Amino acid sequence: MLSSPLVVQIPASMQMTDEQFFDFCQVNRELRIERNQFGEISIMPPTGGKTGNRNFSIAGQLYVWAEKDGTGICFDSNTGFKLSTGADRSPDVSWMKLERWNSLSAEQQEKFVPLCPDFVVELRSPSDNLKPLKEKMEEYMREPGVQLGLLIDRKHRRVYIYRPGIPDECLENPATVSDESVLPGFVLNMSKVW
Repeated sequence: MLSSPLVVQIPASMQMTDEQFFDFCQVNRELRIERNQFGEISIMPPTGGKTGNRNFSIAGQLYVWAEKDGTGICFDSNTGFKLSTGADRSPDVSWMKLERWNSLSAEQQEKFVPLCPDFVVELRSPSDNLKPLKEKMEEYMREPGVQLGLLIDRKHRRVYIYRPGIPDECLENPATVSDESVLPGFVLNMSKVW
């Protein structure tokens, strides 16, 4: 069993188009696949039980807030987003404003979403290296439309908060995490995550 992503490098002559990559992911539905801006494909191992449960807790808390708030929609870790760099990413949990979502055609909504969400969350698994996750968060922050990102490191009880154009902020063992400017009224209860 894999403990870290398997990275597959594809020769330039064999690079897949966006449509081919989408089809590749569809026929390999049991795998969690991402593609970076250089065309390298990462196949992520399934999470362990604790990480999966904590990820579900984050998604559940965000979903409950989003249903009350009504200004956006949530996505789980199976959702692919096409970034402006050409990368295809799947944050663990994400949220997008309705007006951005509704600006997409029905076909765009059915494929990998051609926008980065407004809010992205990555939850570090015990086997994940922190550096690639931080690089992924920085990649998200360079995307048009993204406003907030959380990288949650359960192992060290840290939350790295990312906002476009400013250095990340690290919170040590916070009880809650919120950002009224992006997600008014949403408070992530970290006791359900640690």
